[in-house]
Amino acid sequence: MGQSKKVRKVKMSKMAKREERWAWLFIAAPFIGFLCFMAYPIVFAVIASMSKWTGLNSLVDNMCGLGNYIAIFQDEKFWKSLGTTIIYLIGIPIGMLLGLLIAMGMNRKIPGKRMLTTMYYVPVVSSLVAVSILWAWVFNYDYGLLNTIIKFLTGQHGPNWLGDEAWVKVAMIIFMTWKGLGTSVILYVAGLQNIPKDYYEAARIDGANAWQSFKNITMPLVSPVTFYIMITSLIGGLQVFVEVQVMTTNGGTNYSAATVVYYLYDKAFSNGQLGYGCAIAVLLAIIVFIITAINFALQDKWVKTMD
Repeated sequence: MGQSKKVRKVKMSKMAKREERWAWLFIAAPFIGFLCFMAYPIVFAVIASMSKWTGLNSLVDNMCGLGNYIAIFQDEKFWKSLGTTIIYLIGIPIGMLLGLLIAMGMNRKIPGKRMLTTMYYVPVVSSLVAVSILWAWVFNYDYGLLNTIIKFLTGQHGPNWLGDEAWVKVAMIIFMTWKGLGTSVILYVAGLQNIPKDYYEAARIDGANAWQSFKNITMPLVSPVTFYIMITSLIGGLQVFVEVQVMTTNGGTNYSAATVVYYLYDKAFSNGQLGYGCAIAVLLAIIVFIITAINFALQDKWVKTMD
C-alpha cells in the first residue's frame, strides 16, 4: 500500500521517434538563432561596456569596471542627447491623437477610402533614408517647400528649420509624427471597426451626444490599440537615429538634434570608443525596459476591453 507504483514506460514507435527528432530540430533552429543573434550580443555588450575596448585592442586586457558608466553620468553630451530624445517623444501623443481623429473619419462610408488608407500608410513602408532626404529638402532654409509656402503666405522668410537649435527639434517632431501617422491610422481603424454599433445606438437612445459617446465608448474600447501604439512608439522613439544622421550635420548646431543612439554611434564608430558605446547601449536598454515595465504595470488602470 505504502509503495508507489512504478510508472510503465511506453515504447515509442519508429515513426513517433522520427517525429520527435524533427520536432527537436524545429525547436533548435530558433533557439540557436536566439543564442547567436540575441543572447550572445547582449552578454558581449554588457562585458564590453566595462572595458576601454576600441575594436583594435584586447577586450580582456582593458577592463575598467564601472568606469564607463561613471563617465557617462558626468558626460554633458549624454544628458543633452537624452533630453533631446525625450523632447522628440512629444510627437507620440500628437501622432496618436491625429491618427485617432483621421481613423474616425475613415471609419465612415466615404468615397476613395482604400486609396486614402494606402496614402496614409505609404510613408510607413517607404525607405527611412529616402524620406529623410526628401524632408531635409522640405526644411531647407533657402529653397525648401515649407519656407516657400511661408514666404508666399506671410511675406516673411521662414525659420532655419535644421540649422537653429530650437527649430530643429520642431522639424524632427513634425517629420517623425508624419512618418508614424499611417500606423496609428490603420490600427485605430481596425480597433474602431471592432466596436459593435449597438453600443452607439444604445447611447443615442439614452440621450448621449457625440462627445459623450466618444468619451465613454470610443476611447475606452480602443484603449488596447492605444496601449500597443504607445508602447511600440516609445520603444522606437528612444532609438531614433537615421533621421538625425541624414537630416542634420554632426547632430545639428551645438549637438542640438542628437539623440542617445546618435551619440552612441558617434562615440563608438566616429571616436572608436566601442566600450563606451556599449555602456550607453546598456543604459538605454535599461531605460527602455523600465519605461515598458511601468506602462505594463499601469495598463490595468486604463486599458479596457469589451469582455
